Amino acid sequence: MLLIQALGSTLLGLALAGTAVRVLGPRLPSARTVLVSGAAGALFGAYLTNTALGPGHSTLFATFIGGALVSAVVVSLLLRPAGRTGRQSHRTPFSVPTRG
Repeated sequence: MLLIQALGSTLLGLALAGTAVRVLGPRLPSARTVLVSGAAGALFGAYLTNTALGPGHSTLFATFIGGALVSAVVVSLLLRPAGRTGRQSHRTPFSVPTRG
């Protein structure tokens, strides 16, 4: 049962990360980084859910939901902000105004 939970969660995390790469490609780092992060997040989420529910109470559905949620959180942390469409400031970043 544990092997099914691990493989299923990994496949679910890869599917979620692959969808994120297709939809939000320009705002994410390389596809390999996103896919590995999605799979690792799903495995950790499955482990966390299985541990939280305890022995004998973990169901396959609950484990998959926990894995998908943690995977989505990990992939969302990789997102970069969208580009600005407004006018940019002429001031250099971290500059101190002078009194002159």
